[in-house]
Amino acid sequence: MASGKNSRLLFSLSLLAAGYWAASCTAAFGPGYTIDKEEVRVHFVGDPQPDIHVEADYRLRNTGNRPLPSLELRLPSRRRFHLASPSAQWDSHALSVEPSRPNPRNVLVTFPELWTVSSAHVLHISLDIQRPDAAESSLNFAPDAFFLPAEGWSPQLLPSRGIFATGGVPPKRWVLTVQVPQGFLVHTGGRASKPSRRGGEQIIRVQQQPKDGYPFVIAGNFSSTQLSVGPETISLWTRAPQDTATLRQPADAIVKSVAAYNAMFGSRSEESHQLWFVECPVVAGCFSGAASNYAKLILEGNEKQSAQMASLDSVMVDVAAGPPEIATSAGPSLASSWLGYGQNPGFFEQEPPLSALPAFAASRGREAVQGPEVRGDTIRHALRLVPVQGDPKKPEDDAVVRAKSFLFFYGLQDRYGQDTFNHALSHMLYARRGGGFGLDDLIAAFEQETHQNVAEFVRRWMKHHGVPDDFRARYENAAGGIATNTKETIP
Repeated sequence: MASGKNSRLLFSLSLLAAGYWAASCTAAFGPGYTIDKEEVRVHFVGDPQPDIHVEADYRLRNTGNRPLPSLELRLPSRRRFHLASPSAQWDSHALSVEPSRPNPRNVLVTFPELWTVSSAHVLHISLDIQRPDAAESSLNFAPDAFFLPAEGWSPQLLPSRGIFATGGVPPKRWVLTVQVPQGFLVHTGGRASKPSRRGGEQIIRVQQQPKDGYPFVIAGNFSSTQLSVGPETISLWTRAPQDTATLRQPADAIVKSVAAYNAMFGSRSEESHQLWFVECPVVAGCFSGAASNYAKLILEGNEKQSAQMASLDSVMVDVAAGPPEIATSAGPSLASSWLGYGQNPGFFEQEPPLSALPAFAASRGREAVQGPEVRGDTIRHALRLVPVQGDPKKPEDDAVVRAKSFLFFYGLQDRYGQDTFNHALSHMLYARRGGGFGLDDLIAAFEQETHQNVAEFVRRWMKHHGVPDDFRARYENAAGGIATNTKETIP
């Protein structure tokens, strides 16, 4: 399950190979454990005070080579979620939940007695996500609608510490149970059972597995409108009914964004052609700050961020400006689902320049909706954030590095042509799907496609202050465009 910037599957998927390797050995080489069974339950109560109660049960077996005194885990980030004090039990014994000294972001639960090798126990975690105070920017929700994004909301079990340590890898299948008032629409990943009814509530039991991506829940008293545009089915969930004819235009524009991303990155998914766009229950607190710094690079003037991914196939949107703005604001956010949201374990931890790739992709989505002329405006806006002459004796500040990283992808596109750019990115994403990717993977993909020394081009951009003079001159005082199937001739 996911948790904060470092989500559950970030660790789980990155350790998957190690887990299988360890399981194939006749004896463990270090401390560790396996998760035999897992169930997470989400219970939303709207009255008298909206509250999201989360409980998680993990049946754990010590498969390491030594007894374990404790277990380290990561709880939802208090910067993103307003949490009541969590509790933990080991079988039926209450455990203390204390900050971990090596990493205060994590917590440590100490067992009443050593967890012996080969023995199995059940760890129970309980926590409440509450509405934030007025001064907080945490995730907010309404009495009749809420969402839990596919990052950060549930406990994350961490591997044991030590050489050849293992642990934290989820089972092949786990269960997510969602309990909400009757009449709520519910969207989540995995295979859901037919809802059962009890005491004015509906209970949905969902079988999930790693291919379903990070667990998420979107539920509420929404009005649903569904439109088919080519191969895509667009579901628009809003707090009030909308006119279907009015929504046709934004649905068409969203599909244009999808086509642009398919061309640049390859197909998003072979299993689904359905997308959900859901109105934020409460706009304040709907969008996390994680993407805001890069989002500022593509927003116009005083435009505020008004869309963000909630899952691999779902975007939360602010529809206050009206249906025509849905495509402009929400379409670009879809870029994340091509780049590893819910699939790539390193999606939330990329370093520059790859940390800017989602923002660059979002700008391509905006071009698909608004027209190619916005490209030059976007580049010039980012160029203003990069000094013409920096101090080579001082490191560039974070804002400059973000802008450079964003512009770096335009430089790649200009240097090698759009077709080559698309093919190289698509090749990298396909080759590294589910395993994460780094700058070396990007360079290798472009060198395979171009048979040129792309590493030197990267050094020219990222190892020197500012941006290359020829790039700045090309865009600073000109409209700046790129022919679809041509490339520059740069020595």
